[in-house]
Amino acid sequence: MTARLHGLQACVFDAYGTLFDFNSAVAVCDRVPAEKTAKLSDVWRQKQLQYTWLRSLMRQHADFWQVTGEALDYALAATDIADREVRERLMLLYRELAPFPEVRDVLQELRAAGMKTAILSNGTPGMLADVVDAAGIGHLLDHTLSVEEVGVYKPDPRVYQLAVDRLGVPAAQISFQSSNSWDAVGAKAFGCQVVWVNRYGQPRERLGFAPDVELDSLLPLPAMLGLTSEAKG
Repeated sequence: MTARLHGLQACVFDAYGTLFDFNSAVAVCDRVPAEKTAKLSDVWRQKQLQYTWLRSLMRQHADFWQVTGEALDYALAATDIADREVRERLMLLYRELAPFPEVRDVLQELRAAGMKTAILSNGTPGMLADVVDAAGIGHLLDHTLSVEEVGVYKPDPRVYQLAVDRLGVPAAQISFQSSNSWDAVGAKAFGCQVVWVNRYGQPRERLGFAPDVELDSLLPLPAMLGLTSEAKG
């Protein structure tokens, strides 16, 4: 593997879509009709992100739990699902999202190599605590950081500054990993080294900034950072 990042002291991860599969809530909810699963999950996610951006622009902050519920209400209406038990079940499942298969091993390798690790997410502290606990990866993280500390959503620079402040590491020595291309752009504009985990085969954004590295999963990350024996040999 030739792509490398250099001079790093910390790896900071987005949560939803990067470490945890946001599609898993709908996928395991047997009350959602099979023919509506894909649309419901897609609309829920897209509206969730749109509401974070709109609330930031309007300066009308509401926490991510409220935003997630409002986005789900929209998605349920868009898919003609009126069952309130579906809503309740999906909201609970969102706090137990499945981690992607490689996540635990990658975090373990980073920690074994002495790398600081953290989550930096739109999620509320409670949401993040639940999903981290459900995945059993809390011991592999130095910090779990929520935008609630600054009251605005990504990609506002104040969010990325949280990682700098809490980790005590300059932005240029942080590798930021996100599956969200707009989030990768935001971190790059802020000054981090950036790995875009393009799990969904999307084109790059046209915003004047590009990630340093593009991967299709987190699996190659330790070797790319030169932290494994294979990479060093």
